[in-house]
Amino acid sequence: MVRRVVTGVSSSGKPVIVSDGEPPRTRQYTHTPGFARSLVWNTAAPAVPSDDPTESLQSFVPAPGETIALTVTFPPASVYADPGWDPAAAGAEQLEATPGLAELFEPDAPGMHTTPTVDYGVVLSGEIVLDLDGGETAVLKPGDLVVQNGTRHAWRNNGTEPATLFFVLIGAGGTA
Repeated sequence: MVRRVVTGVSSSGKPVIVSDGEPPRTRQYTHTPGFARSLVWNTAAPAVPSDDPTESLQSFVPAPGETIALTVTFPPASVYADPGWDPAAAGAEQLEATPGLAELFEPDAPGMHTTPTVDYGVVLSGEIVLDLDGGETAVLKPGDLVVQNGTRHAWRNNGTEPATLFFVLIGAGGTA
């Protein structure tokens, strides 16, 4: 998965590294092999947190002024076509692992969803297709950036290797 280094301030006022390792809310999905997600950090405006807020996060959709930073690894589309893949079990796993976000995925349009957020995304590895509701697509490769402005979209990995992206979701209000 990913390595997360978190800094803070000691009781004596000195900058320190308070944690170094895998984020505590990291999950390798069981029912969708190759799918993974790590909650890197989240904030609630305006305070700068001193304790790790990731364990207590209730919703993966930030409220206005809040942020969520996470990585997502998308397996190749072939995983979803495998006869052994169980969409009901995978959906239940998503609901448990990403409350607030999983409910926004449309059952009649696999992968499509809309969030009341502005999202900054960076492709770290692999290749991914941003599929917009209006029919437009963009193929993104490592180093490519995307600003997702609350539009209906899906992520598609049409390749043979996993694709990992880093996202910062910023709560922007409105309705999903």
